[in-house]
Amino acid sequence: MKPLNLEAFLNSHKLPASYGDLIQQQFLPVAATIAKQRQVAARPLLVGINGCQGSGKTTLADALVMLLQEVHNLRAQAVSIDDFYLTKAEREHLGNSVHPLLRTRGVPGTHATELARQTLAALTAPEKTTVAVPRFDKASDDRQPEEQWPRVESPLDVVILEGWCVGATPQSPAQLLDPVNDLEKYEDPDGVWRRYVNDTLEADYQALFHLMDVWVMLKAPSFDTVFRWRLEQEDKLRAVKQSSGADTSGLMSAKQVERFIGHYQRITEHTLKTMPNRVHFLFKLDQQRNITDQLNPRKLELDIASKQG
Repeated sequence: MKPLNLEAFLNSHKLPASYGDLIQQQFLPVAATIAKQRQVAARPLLVGINGCQGSGKTTLADALVMLLQEVHNLRAQAVSIDDFYLTKAEREHLGNSVHPLLRTRGVPGTHATELARQTLAALTAPEKTTVAVPRFDKASDDRQPEEQWPRVESPLDVVILEGWCVGATPQSPAQLLDPVNDLEKYEDPDGVWRRYVNDTLEADYQALFHLMDVWVMLKAPSFDTVFRWRLEQEDKLRAVKQSSGADTSGLMSAKQVERFIGHYQRITEHTLKTMPNRVHFLFKLDQQRNITDQLNPRKLELDIASKQG
């Protein structure tokens, strides 16, 4: 096992030195366990990371990739479910044919899950090849042209899929009846949008999530915390733009942030209740995103062995 040099990673991600301590104390053992199970399984492993908006799941995914590559000499790659959003034209079609709320990217039903499955399969296929990995441009709210997608050499040892709804499960019809916020109450009074989201989550997304071998969750204290984290991000960006004299008209007010995250409230709250007992590595966060506890609800070794059988 090679010695670990965190300086380059911390600098490239603009992280404080304290995050280096977090990597060594919390994430290094996770990477070691994944590396060991990669040898046991004798095949590439898929890792799913769940975390609500602002929880740090993308940074965690990048940290695990760095650890697997530098410490364990494994070929690893992280991809975000955000990069598999449907195109703007496809979401516009859904908005016209199913429900206007489907024009907004984010919820199940607004991702190209088949493209995600094909990409994961290509990255872990035994044949040596070059795989184009989709990229979504949030500034233009559209998928980048394929010629601009980054190319990755396969096969890989470990592929990480991270996202706010990765690993989420559907609700029962009875649970969908009552709106959870004003967005559902006034913009989806008949429940058409939330039923469509739930139906696609039950079908297309479970087939994708079933491919995962390893599950990691960054668990926020509550959905109220998600609102505060998202509003903090917006306020910090506003301060930076104002200090430089840049235009801030595109930034959201507290009311606009509340409506925006309302799209994700139902599934986020359901996932916070139902997912912790189903993951192999559970990191509990406080309101400042500090890890307060690390648990292992499921035994990874047993689940890998069952898949081998």
